[in-house]
Amino acid sequence: MILITKEIRKKLIVNRIACNDENAVLKLFTTDAGCTWLITQLDEDGDTLWGLCDLWMGFIEYGTVSLTEIQTVRGRLGLPVERDRSFKGAKVSEMRQRETLAGC
Repeated sequence: MILITKEIRKKLIVNRIACNDENAVLKLFTTDAGCTWLITQLDEDGDTLWGLCDLWMGFIEYGTVSLTEIQTVRGRLGLPVERDRSFKGAKVSEMRQRETLAGC
């Protein structure tokens, strides 16, 4: 599965240029490991993503993650990270109030 489409890539770049870290435009998740990423920006290097990360460790953090590394993540059943095709966007400030990003 393509994790970042051309359309999503454009939105992530626009967010970076506008210094917009409030609007997540991409949701990535594992179906068998409980990990979720709500991505707001893509750095100029084309690999560094900015967003909220929930790695099922009891807390959510905002920071960077490597797209290359996300593509290598596998859960307990060996399933790869997927893009939520129905994700319509989310406000980071609202998501930070949650205990988990699962189900958002």
